[in-house]
Amino acid sequence: MTIFKEKLDEEYLTAAEVKEELQSVEEQRAADEDRELRYELARAIEHVNRFALLDAEESRELVERLQELDKVDDPTAHKIADLLPRDRDELRTVYAQERYSLSGDELDEILNIVAEYA
Repeated sequence: MTIFKEKLDEEYLTAAEVKEELQSVEEQRAADEDRELRYELARAIEHVNRFALLDAEESRELVERLQELDKVDDPTAHKIADLLPRDRDELRTVYAQERYSLSGDELDEILNIVAEYA
């Protein structure tokens, strides 16, 4: 017997997209005086406010451009959009768990795209 529930759907979001969603939740909670922000929600809002560097539209555009490349899948594109790596070493850490490594040209191509948004 397992206590886990079945995963019905999965969607990747960048920190900027989460920030946008949490801002609407925060506004709804602020409108209702009886409802407080739970600790977890307040910490999540604080986290995305600190670390979301792009706005939601820019981050979506960056993810779409990264997904056009051969070695960038959906989760990796979102991770790159959140971290905005500035050099090859930072980008290599994103690919550290993968079973393949990227060539210098592939790394540079990704970094050139990221540089347009950073």
